[in-house]
Amino acid sequence: MPSPKKTGTVPKKHSKAAIQKILTLIEEQGIDFADLRFTGPDGRWHHVAQAVATLTPESFEEGFLFDASSIPGWQGIDQADMALIPDPETAVLDAFSARPQLVMICDVVNPLTGERYPRDPRATGRRAEEYLKSTGIADEAFFGPEGEFFIFDNARFGVGGHYSTYQLESTEGAEAGLKDYSEGNFGQRPGHNGGYMKLNPVDSEPDLRSEMLSLMAEMGLQPERHHHEVARSQHELGIRFASLIKAADNMQIYKYCVHNAAASYGKTATFMPKPILGENGSGMHVHQSIWKEGKPVFAGKEYAGLSETALYYIGGILHHAKALNAFTNPSTNSYKRLLPGFEAPVLLAYSAANRSASCRIPLVNNPKGKRVEVRFPDATANPYLAFSAMLMAGLDGIKKKIHPGEAMSGNLYELPEEERKKIPTVCHSLRSALQALEKDHDFLLEGGVFTKDQIQAHIDLKMKDVLRLEKSPHPAEFEMYYSL
Repeated sequence: MPSPKKTGTVPKKHSKAAIQKILTLIEEQGIDFADLRFTGPDGRWHHVAQAVATLTPESFEEGFLFDASSIPGWQGIDQADMALIPDPETAVLDAFSARPQLVMICDVVNPLTGERYPRDPRATGRRAEEYLKSTGIADEAFFGPEGEFFIFDNARFGVGGHYSTYQLESTEGAEAGLKDYSEGNFGQRPGHNGGYMKLNPVDSEPDLRSEMLSLMAEMGLQPERHHHEVARSQHELGIRFASLIKAADNMQIYKYCVHNAAASYGKTATFMPKPILGENGSGMHVHQSIWKEGKPVFAGKEYAGLSETALYYIGGILHHAKALNAFTNPSTNSYKRLLPGFEAPVLLAYSAANRSASCRIPLVNNPKGKRVEVRFPDATANPYLAFSAMLMAGLDGIKKKIHPGEAMSGNLYELPEEERKKIPTVCHSLRSALQALEKDHDFLLEGGVFTKDQIQAHIDLKMKDVLRLEKSPHPAEFEMYYSL
């Protein structure tokens, strides 16, 4: 049998000291299982728990085989075997397991070639970091995602041939005003889109958010803040920025802690961008900067204290935004958030401090803090793919000197319609985003960061979501058309 063709890169070998540190930790902490986690194409975390007796120094080189054909968007059943290689630098104790358990994030490797699996999102992030260094433009990229989410007391939903329904319940919800509670109805709750930074008891979940951040700290993240967001039942937690791969790893831990902490309180959390009709949706604003030899590349003397390089980076983001939407906003629900009138950053413009623009430059005096904030992504995104795609768009802008034009000042939401029509927008649907990616993806192929095969697999996977929604009757359609 001929050897398979090599298509990827070989992951770095971990030091003996790093591996021994993990094995010593297992012994000292009385750990029973090593929970190996990896991210599929759709951004979901998967895992397998290995008894620690099966973890040896060789495991960090040979890995553990699993069935990649069972992960949507990956291998066919005839080439299913892939290996999970634990990354010892990611090892943390699980904050939620009943018995001591070590969590390690894994890279996916082809066991026959020993190379990274090209469709592994974490491998894409690795290639993006390596490509950045190869350009000479910078040697580090930092990302600071701000994930927003909703917390509900109950979430009931179901779809069948003869029904389609959902019902969300929250002590902050509009329906709660006349509801009887065993402890009484205290009447203190946010109004419509009136929750931003409200104090308890109007804000009903400060203790839960504190618990979430504390658990994230236990799992290696650096907490910074938390607060109630604009919509009823909507929240945000802030964590410190990190390198591309580390920031993506952190976002997976972030979501894990939010979901499980909510469950421990008898609640349920969702990162759906738009679960509530008429309220603001949830985004994942992503702060970005690149550095070279320890110096911030984005600091300069141009607009808002940015460098010309930073402006070109913004130009690349705005130029490729519609294609980026396929990765930064990869759910059909994403585009129910990206609508005018709900503080959604739909207009492809940039501005200092202006939160109505899709690209904001935060006002900071320290040159080290100079960065751009891309505001249209949401947390249904696979963080490895979304961060990598944005970095590649920004680098393309730098290489081709794509200037973003004049900055836009003032509230863009209140522009006269004729002026607003002149400003390009993000995509209006997942279908249009996938079509944009089909037409505009050469910038992603530079340096082999993404592959044509990977991009097509992403389009095919997401088109299944599009088609499922498009062929499903919607409850609103019954109200509009049933009696015609």
